[in-house]
Parts: sequence; structure tokens; C-alpha cells
Amino acid sequence: MEITFSNPDYLWFLLVIPILIIVHLTSLKSTRRKAIKFANFDAIERVTGGEVLSKNLSLLTIRIIVVTLFVLALSGVTYWYSGPGSNFDFVLALDASNSMLTTDFTPDRIEAAKLYAGEFIDSISRSSKVGVVSFAGTSTVESELSDDLPKVKGIIKNIEARNLGGTDIGEALVTSTNVLLQSNKPRILILLTDGQSNVGVPLKDAINYVKSNQLTIYTIGIGTEKGGNYVGNVTLSLDEETLKLIAQSTDGKYFRAADEKSLRDTYSKIAKITESRIRRELAIPFLVISLILVLIEWSMINTRYRTIP
Repeated sequence: MEITFSNPDYLWFLLVIPILIIVHLTSLKSTRRKAIKFANFDAIERVTGGEVLSKNLSLLTIRIIVVTLFVLALSGVTYWYSGPGSNFDFVLALDASNSMLTTDFTPDRIEAAKLYAGEFIDSISRSSKVGVVSFAGTSTVESELSDDLPKVKGIIKNIEARNLGGTDIGEALVTSTNVLLQSNKPRILILLTDGQSNVGVPLKDAINYVKSNQLTIYTIGIGTEKGGNYVGNVTLSLDEETLKLIAQSTDGKYFRAADEKSLRDTYSKIAKITESRIRRELAIPFLVISLILVLIEWSMINTRYRTIP
């Protein structure tokens, strides 16, 4: 459970509440002086409902609530919670660096990743939209969010490994987040890689950007326990700690795909997710409630709580 504000600067207006209390208490003193001068106390009792010098705490409470709700509405308050959802929108961010040509999967890592990503798309809700981002030294949006899932599968099949100088996971996170911002549904980013971020956008900055946009990330580390070898017998190493950090920072989960079976199982587990961060915009409800309370207050000050002349 979390509460966020799109315009937090407006929260400074809550400082009006102490001023409101001081004004209310000051007005009581003025009312008390008027009451002392009023000779007909029987009439006062009839006006105030039996209390000669009411403190009007009910009115003060309503006014405080009205101010609080109005300020929260202006600040764009949003309530986030975990709950069941029937469908989600996804972005698949697939590592397309040359290291994905390693042959410890059949026929290699990138082809296995593409195959099971296609099976994942077949298993999700037909009302979900999917976007695709490939990344190496830079990121490419292969597909914006689309509900044409067969077309998205075709796009995934055509992704090829490329040599663009390193792996920029930070940029992949930022680019994928921007694609998912088109969605109003619960949003999930699935990041699959076999390496470590060694160029480009700092991971700390990228994670903060993802968190600020309330996305959930599931990371998949693909490769054997000892890493694999590809062209030139360069030993590769999977940075599991970083992938765990990315997932945990966004209330997601890290999965290790050490073989084809575990890779397929990982996609299957993600497809069966039944909980996600759900957003509830509270600005409009709070504004409506505050207006209703204003009407109630107006009714009260013109009946039982009207000021003694």
C-alpha cells in the first residue's frame, strides 16, 4: 500500500488548518462577549439547541476535513495497492547483444528466448497489449503496445543479435518504461538478459525512473551456472545481483533460467500472475466529498449553529 502525489507542492496549503483553528477559537471569544450582552438567555437556548455558549466543534471538524480533502485533491493524491487483476499490459525487453548467440541453449540463447517469449504471448489474456524492446549497446523499440498479438510474435521472431558495443540495461529500462506509459492497466516489464550493464544510463537512475512511474519488473537471467563462451572464447558472466536489485526495487521478482525448461517455466509463472499494483485516483472523489461537506456546513450555520447577533 502506498500513497503518491502528482502535485506535492500543494500540500503546503495544509498549513491553513492551524490558522483555521486559531480563527475559530478567536471567534468563540467574540461570540461569548455578544452572548453576555444578550439579555434573553431563553432565546439563546432555543437558537443553539440548549447550549448557551457552544464551541461549534462539529463545524470546526467539518471545516478541517473540507480543507484537507480539497488540498489532497489539488495535490493529485493516488492510492496504490496490491490486488487481483484479470489482465495486464506487458513490455518484453530482450537482450540482443552478441553474447546471446552463445550455444548453451538450442540453437542459442536468443532463439530460445524468442521461442518461449512467443509461447508466453499465447498464454496471456487476449485483452492484454504487448510491446517489444530489444537492447544491446542501445535500445530499439521493436513494437509499441499492441493487442495484435500474432503480429507482435512475428516481430519477436525477426529480432537478431547485434554488435553495438556492450549492454545498456539502464537505457532498456527507461525505453521500456516509456512504452508502458501508454497503458492505463497494471503494467509489467519483463527484462531478459545474459550479461551485465556495462555502458550507458546508470542503473540507479533507471531504477528510480521506473519506480517513479509505478511499474513492476520481472527479470530473467539466462545462461548456465558458469557462464558460456561465444565467438573468441570470451567468458561471459551473469550479473544476478543487479537483476535481483532491479526486480526487488519494483516489487517484482528475479528468475534464473539455467536451461530451456526453467526458461519456459519462468514465462509460465509470469503469465499466471494474479496480483499487481493497482492505482486509484482519489482527487475527484475527495473534491466531491469536500463540496458535499461545504453544503452541510452551510446548512448547519444557517440553522442550529447560526451565529448569535
